Amino acid sequence: MIDLVPAFTFILAVISRMENLNLKQHSSQAKIIGTMVSIAGALTVTLYKGIQLISDTFRIKEIGASQIYMTGTSNWIIGAFLLATASFCLSVLFIVQTWIIREYPEELVVTTICCGLVVILSAIVALIAEGNSNVWILRPDKELVVVCYSAIFVVSMRSVAYTWALRKKGPIYVAMFNPLGMVIALGMGVIFLGDSLYLGSMIGAAIIAIGFYAVIWAQAQEEHKTSENYFPTSSSAPLLSNKNLDF
Repeated sequence: MIDLVPAFTFILAVISRMENLNLKQHSSQAKIIGTMVSIAGALTVTLYKGIQLISDTFRIKEIGASQIYMTGTSNWIIGAFLLATASFCLSVLFIVQTWIIREYPEELVVTTICCGLVVILSAIVALIAEGNSNVWILRPDKELVVVCYSAIFVVSMRSVAYTWALRKKGPIYVAMFNPLGMVIALGMGVIFLGDSLYLGSMIGAAIIAIGFYAVIWAQAQEEHKTSENYFPTSSSAPLLSNKNLDF
């Protein structure tokens, strides 16, 4: 469901007039098609496997995990609804952050305030959901490494990079990296974890790359056209600038 973020962000950006949508322009057409293609590629990676290209070296663990999933109870409708709601909220966050950062271009200050509020809200939810005090004890093991890594890279540095990119490029540019993250995770899973690689994953990754570059090309064309409007060519300069002044 996280693959719906580009679509939600595109719709909200058009409604809030952060993106100018003109169906007669090739850049707008490429942006729409690229967004839909990226979503289609992400769905291909998720839903279609195809033939196996690289075997899984940890097949026993995968079978054990699948047995756990089969024996456990689940509610797919509620889960899908909550994940879709989370994707929509993330798109709203991109739009709101873009508004804020363009009016107040201080990425570190905005990120600090947002992370502070997230800590407070997460602490309240965690205290309600987890009443066992032993769970809160941090030990010098892999869990502590994961917590520190998540705090430094996943939360802090990623939030600053997101906020900076929202100010420079806008919400659609940032949202388009969500399907691309699936491709990166797929490649790292095959290299470092020995995951299986299927034909569907390769096809989906190629489709995501095509859609991603279509949106990037469209945005580059719009920025180039905007720069030409702000800085006209020398042919349209006043005639006075071509005259020689004799002193």
